[in-house]
Amino acid sequence: MVDEKDQSGTTDLKKEVEVFFPDDMKKGAFSNSAFISHTTEEFIFDFLAVGPKAGSMVSRVFLTPPHTKRLLNALSENLRKYEEKFGEITAQLKEK
Repeated sequence: MVDEKDQSGTTDLKKEVEVFFPDDMKKGAFSNSAFISHTTEEFIFDFLAVGPKAGSMVSRVFLTPPHTKRLLNALSENLRKYEEKFGEITAQLKEK
């Protein structure tokens, strides 16, 4: 479903959109690290798979600032639900 703005400019309307899902993307991509940067027009998310000696970029995603804000809100809501069900996530890095 895609948000669609009504006459007041809010995004309360929902519209069904058929999305093509290419076969090569169905497997997904593993990422254990990310870099985020931005310009005035977009946020850039670089997702990496990093091992002990090397890493590689597995995906780069560009989002508009409003879409980035909606993604942040969706992530916050999903993290809240996850922690209610499975317990608090600690974001501490493991020491070497």
